[in-house]
Amino acid sequence: MIEDLVVGWDGVLCSTRYDRETGAFFVIAVHSRQRGPAAGGTRAMQYETYADAVADAMRLASSMTLKMAAADLPMGGGKSVIALPAARHDIDDATWQRILAIHAEDLSILNGSYWTGPDVGTTAEDMDVLHAASGLAFGRSERAGGPGSSAPSTAQGVHVALVRAAAEAGLDDLTGRRVVIQGLGAVGMDVLRLTRKDGAELIASDIDEEKCEQARELGATIVPPDDVLDLESDVFVPCAMGGLIDLDVARRIRTSVIAGAANTILTEPAVGDELARRGIVYAPDFIANSGGAIHLVGREVLGWSAQEVAAHIEGIGATLGEVFEQARATGSSAEHAAHVLAESRL
Repeated sequence: MIEDLVVGWDGVLCSTRYDRETGAFFVIAVHSRQRGPAAGGTRAMQYETYADAVADAMRLASSMTLKMAAADLPMGGGKSVIALPAARHDIDDATWQRILAIHAEDLSILNGSYWTGPDVGTTAEDMDVLHAASGLAFGRSERAGGPGSSAPSTAQGVHVALVRAAAEAGLDDLTGRRVVIQGLGAVGMDVLRLTRKDGAELIASDIDEEKCEQARELGATIVPPDDVLDLESDVFVPCAMGGLIDLDVARRIRTSVIAGAANTILTEPAVGDELARRGIVYAPDFIANSGGAIHLVGREVLGWSAQEVAAHIEGIGATLGEVFEQARATGSSAEHAAHVLAESRL
C-alpha cells in the first residue's frame, strides 16, 4: 500500500501525479537536502503497480543521498520515476513529448529543490528537453551545451571499484581471472571493454541478443540470463536492475568479489552480513557506481574539467579502501561500513 510506503520512509517529500491522456504516472521522491538540492535520475519504465513505482523512487532516492555523501558532492538525494503505460519503444513521439512536458512542469513546481538526469529509459536528448523547459536537468547532450552521457564515467568508476575490491580479496591482477558481467547496457558494455584490457576471462549475459553478439565479438562468452547467478567466478559485476542479491543468493553465489553498476544490489542489510561471513568482498553499490554522479555534478555544478572528474573517479578506490579498513576494524560488513561513512558526511 502506498500509505505504508509513505509512513515507513524517512525522506522529505514524495510527489505523485497521473496523466489521463497518456496513462503515465509520475513520482518525484526527495530523500534529503542536507548537502544541497536533491538530485537523481529520471527512470521511465513499466511497473506492475503504481505502488511499485513509488517504492522504486523512494528506494533509489535514499541510495542517491548515500551516493552523493560518500562521493563528497554538494547535493542531496532524490529520484524521479515515470511509470509508463507501455514499453518505452512502443510509445510514439507525440506521447513521449507530452510525458516530458509534464515531468518538466513537475520539476518547475519543486522550484530547484530537485534536479534530475538520465537513467533507465531516458537519454541525454530527453534532458535537453527537460532543461529547456525547467532549467533543472543534468546530463544534457554536448550539442545542447551539456557534458554528454555519464555512462562512460559510471563504467570507469565501476572498473576502479572492482579492481580495488579484487585487491582486497587478494586478486592483485585480473589477468586470466573470470569476470562475469550481468547486463550489457551502455555501462556494462564499457565495463566489459575495460576488463578486457586487464586480460580477464569474460563471461556476459543480457536479454538483448544484439548486445550479446557485440560482447561476443569483444571476446566474451555469452550465457543465458537465468544461469548467471549459478556460475563460478572471481568477480561478479551486476550492471542491470537492482535487488539482485537476496539472502538465498548470498548463501550460494560462488565468487570472491561483487562490484557493479546496478543500484541497491542487496535486498536488505542482512545480505551484506552474509557476504562478509562467507568472505566475499562486496563493493557497496552507491560507492562503486558513483562515477556518473561525479561526472554530472562535477562538470555542471562544480565546473570541473574532464581531468578533474577523472581524478575524482579514481578516488573511488581510496573511498572503498576506507570502507574496507573500517569493516575490518569493527568486524562489520562493507555495506554497513559504507553507510557509516556516508552518514558521517551528511
